[in-house]
Amino acid sequence: MKEISFDISGQTAVITGAGGIICGVMAKEMARKGVRVALLDLFVDKAQQVVDEIRAEGGTAIAVKANVLDKASLEQAREEVLKEFGSVDILVNGAGGNKAQATTGAELSFFDLDLDAFKWVFDLNVTGAVLTTMVFGELLAKQGYGNVINIASMASYHPLTNTVAYCGAKAAVANFTEWMAVHFNKNYSTNIRVNAIAPGFLLTTQNQFLMQKEDGTPTDRGQRVLDKTPMARYGQPEEMAGAVIWLCSDAASFVNGAVIPIDGGFSAYSGV
Repeated sequence: MKEISFDISGQTAVITGAGGIICGVMAKEMARKGVRVALLDLFVDKAQQVVDEIRAEGGTAIAVKANVLDKASLEQAREEVLKEFGSVDILVNGAGGNKAQATTGAELSFFDLDLDAFKWVFDLNVTGAVLTTMVFGELLAKQGYGNVINIASMASYHPLTNTVAYCGAKAAVANFTEWMAVHFNKNYSTNIRVNAIAPGFLLTTQNQFLMQKEDGTPTDRGQRVLDKTPMARYGQPEEMAGAVIWLCSDAASFVNGAVIPIDGGFSAYSGV
């Protein structure tokens, strides 16, 4: 019987949006597990800050500037990663986010939404994941093995009020995860797996305006989220990283096309 292993050391991971809080933590945790990490971000100085922290702990990492909405930029990033590390085993499509101009509220009705902002949210979350998988997934298809991790959301399961563009985009990411898992297996190799995590509610730059007042107390929306979360708190970035490491390991070797909720019980609780 095969021994269960959570070891991911010796692999190379590419993480987009790696200058952000959640993916920056993922990068640091992977590096601590012996993974060589390429941190891709449009704002490369933010990625470099994470790289400096990783290297200070003895890990191996590089920062690479990349625009997930520009295929040529991603192809250039791929060449830089291959030049430095020689191969890619793991792709984390971490770039994503929301915009206030694509979010309804007391001061912005659905009928007055900024359509350019709406498209921006879809492009960043969906098109960015598709383009990055096209560029780096081609390496996995050629070598016949690897893991792709997408970042879905609670909004992938249940539409949330106000965030109309973000909900639609994250539902599309979950669907793309399932589609891509089947596509790789049926056309290239059964040793390529594609999964996603669906984080519950964390306080981030993109959602803080919805969840927290300036004095640090919850908004009405923030309080409703906490009330519907059985664990009665927001998640922490470190709590997302553990599931990603598991999904990339042999311990999850039969997990494919799955969207894993990491939400403190939010999706399990009906409210009564």
